[in-house]
Amino acid sequence: MSDYSQNDRYERPGLDAGRLWAGGVASAVVAALLAVVGLLIARGIFGVEVLAPKGEGVWGNASTTTYAIVAAVVALLATGLMHLLSVATPAPGQFFAWIMVLVTLIAVVLPLTLTVQPSAKYATAVINLALGLVIAMVVSSMAASARTLHKRRRATDAQAPTRQWNQDPPSSYYDR
Repeated sequence: MSDYSQNDRYERPGLDAGRLWAGGVASAVVAALLAVVGLLIARGIFGVEVLAPKGEGVWGNASTTTYAIVAAVVALLATGLMHLLSVATPAPGQFFAWIMVLVTLIAVVLPLTLTVQPSAKYATAVINLALGLVIAMVVSSMAASARTLHKRRRATDAQAPTRQWNQDPPSSYYDR
């Protein structure tokens, strides 16, 4: 039996890092597969040469694998960002949402500035938009499920500042 009662405990928000990073790895797999699906749809259904020269086929070349790996790395970076924000900021969800919206916007606008066929520009921008939205939503939701409450001991009477129970609280800042 412990030397303090249940009433001497309080809860504070925390984060289960193991669950967060397991979700991050799963998010990376989802992002990589989404990148491959996006490229297959662009090339196979719409015939747009995204990240592959003409004649490379629906799968394309090594760029497809690189694109999928980069998408997975971005999901892991997003998980790391969420972990950092969760332990260091008061409203991690808001900061994460804004950062992801702005990074996704950059990823959408960047291909539109390239000197390639317009169809390749638009297809890449749409794929990047889908990747950014999915990564942001999945990482955000799995981080919410990884949040926990940590139990802490309250200060014991020996550690707590002494206060007379019959004493009136200070009426102003200068009475303290």
